[in-house]
Amino acid sequence: MPLTIVRREHNHLYARQPRSAAARGAVESILRLQHAEEQQVEQARIESGLAKNESLALRYLLQAERDARPMGPKDLAVMLTVSNASVTKIVDGLVESGDLVRDAHPTDRRQQVLRPTPQAAAKIDGSYARFHEAVVGVLDNLDDADNEVVARALSSIVDALTAGMPTPVDEYTVAAGQA
Repeated sequence: MPLTIVRREHNHLYARQPRSAAARGAVESILRLQHAEEQQVEQARIESGLAKNESLALRYLLQAERDARPMGPKDLAVMLTVSNASVTKIVDGLVESGDLVRDAHPTDRRQQVLRPTPQAAAKIDGSYARFHEAVVGVLDNLDDADNEVVARALSSIVDALTAGMPTPVDEYTVAAGQA
């Protein structure tokens, strides 16, 4: 019985039911998408052979590299919400496995820049390929009008979910009174 509950928990919003059958179907589809995405992220992590924070660290570092933003251990500690000691352990393990390289900061020799290796990029990209291909494949097969409806509806849901949430002042802090 407990596994049945775990398998079906994602089907419920614990709020009022949608007014129409079509809206109920859309809500159920969104909940199924959310659940499938959670499963795909966990499957990607398992396939990569990485622990959760190692996987997140590499994902963040890959995105930073693709955005041409240098990122160091302190940045990673903030993003992962872990201590400096924990980041050191994560980084040491990723360097040892060949997934990460420490470089000197271009302007401050006291700091390090962390760079994912091509091996890490292949590991992360490969483990997420199925998820990305499925999403892009389905949306590429919709016409522009349907994609606009999907984008508008999902954006409205995101806006409703984030309304009233604190807005970061910068990369590290939330304005006083907004926390």
